Amino acid sequence: MELEQRDQWATKLGLILAMAGNAIGLGNFVRFPTQVAQNGGGAFMVPYFVALFFLGIPVMWIEWVAGRYGGRYGHGTLGPTYYLMARESLKPRSALWLGVISGMLASSLTVLLNSYYLHLVGWSAAYSWFSITGAYFNQNPGDFFSNYLGNHAQVFLFWGITMILLAIAVGQGVSKGIERWVKVMMPLLYIFAIILAGYVFVLGSPVDPNWSTIDGFRFVWSPNWSYLGNNLWKVMLAATGQIFFTLSLGMGIIQNYASYLGPKDDVALSGLATVSLNEFAEVVLGGSIAIPLATAYAPKIVPADVLAQGKSEALAWIGQKFGLGFAYTSLPNVFVSMGSAGKLFGAVWFLLLWFAGFTSAIAMYNYLTAMLEEDLNIKRSIGTWLVFLIYLVMGLPVVYIDGYMDQADAWVSFQLTLLALFDIIVAVYLFKPDNFWKELHEGAWMEVPGWYKPIILYIAPILLLLPLIGMFRDLVGSTLEWPARIAIIVLLALGAIESYYSIKKKYAEELKKNEVIIRV
Repeated sequence: MELEQRDQWATKLGLILAMAGNAIGLGNFVRFPTQVAQNGGGAFMVPYFVALFFLGIPVMWIEWVAGRYGGRYGHGTLGPTYYLMARESLKPRSALWLGVISGMLASSLTVLLNSYYLHLVGWSAAYSWFSITGAYFNQNPGDFFSNYLGNHAQVFLFWGITMILLAIAVGQGVSKGIERWVKVMMPLLYIFAIILAGYVFVLGSPVDPNWSTIDGFRFVWSPNWSYLGNNLWKVMLAATGQIFFTLSLGMGIIQNYASYLGPKDDVALSGLATVSLNEFAEVVLGGSIAIPLATAYAPKIVPADVLAQGKSEALAWIGQKFGLGFAYTSLPNVFVSMGSAGKLFGAVWFLLLWFAGFTSAIAMYNYLTAMLEEDLNIKRSIGTWLVFLIYLVMGLPVVYIDGYMDQADAWVSFQLTLLALFDIIVAVYLFKPDNFWKELHEGAWMEVPGWYKPIILYIAPILLLLPLIGMFRDLVGSTLEWPARIAIIVLLALGAIESYYSIKKKYAEELKKNEVIIRV
């Protein structure tokens, strides 16, 4: 098989910023505080850090290794890559089905996730405009947000602008498009977030002396053991899903970006750097903005009878009432409190959220574009706009079906965890643990501690299986309604067909003879 020359990252800095930009997004500043509010505050943080240490870091390394390995064969998508890794232990015809399942999970998840994630990015663009024009000033932030979602013309406008800009960025390729954008966006993101976090910290009690931003910090950082004990599987799955969501793991995206590496480029330190940059943005910055603000301004948002039950109940009410709109109902209050200056500051902050979402959406958009380009031989310039049409169609239920977004998001947490389990099964066990460990240290700028090997082999799979088993029945039986179920089934079926076709097309002779022929 003749391997085509693939685009590569122009600089190491561009790669790290792109990976960080991919990981750092609305998951940090919008989804994270929503999950914290909905899952008992400090009760959520306990399994969150367990998942980070035992799952997030090792799975990040696994996906960097897998991506670089697939790139060696000219692949940037999961189906063919995991076929190649699985055949180290299995015959090609058996390895084919592992590749099909992995590719199916990755492509379907990327489409489903971006079908609503791009709407969140569009909300941020809208709120940047609403801030500079003062549209939500002197209005109830919850009512204003609900009215905005009901104005479909506005929703389509900001959603459409975002998708067009994404198509342009991805259409330009890796080094000329994606790398150029993130080198500007990522430094600005950190600067704006640090400024706002500092302001929130000293804000105090702007509405009621009994409700302060410090109370919000206490809610996040005080472990709630009784809540955790009563809701263990629910909180574990939410925390695990958030780790994978925020680090962009279990989507095929990390593998896609890492596939543009050279065969001797570092993956060990680069993977750890990606995790570190993301966690600073999420825990230190994301955890210091929306939750404290929602606490301080709860008396303006939450009904009096809920307020009387306490701060945990008030924040849970906001999280359940507005779902992923949590940050958009709490943040406007602080900008209104600034007076005229708040219009500019609000516009800058929501522009930051747009930046954060945009850099992550680029990665998901690029995965599907690469799939069309490399698996189906569709030119990037054409594939970019085909992906645009896919996202347009799949995003319509988010606008017109109540509850669809939160249901899709609940399933995303489950499927992220499931694909991470496949990462370990295929890219470690079937690829063979010794091969994986050797690949991890090929060209590495650090040595991964040996005690992480048993964590990857034994502890991580158990921690992934427990919430999957514990939550599957409730998720499928009661949480998902038929529109979401149909969308999930259709996307899984299409993903399986695409993965099967791409592997069969490129490795037809191997599969026919059922023996490995192609090696690089």
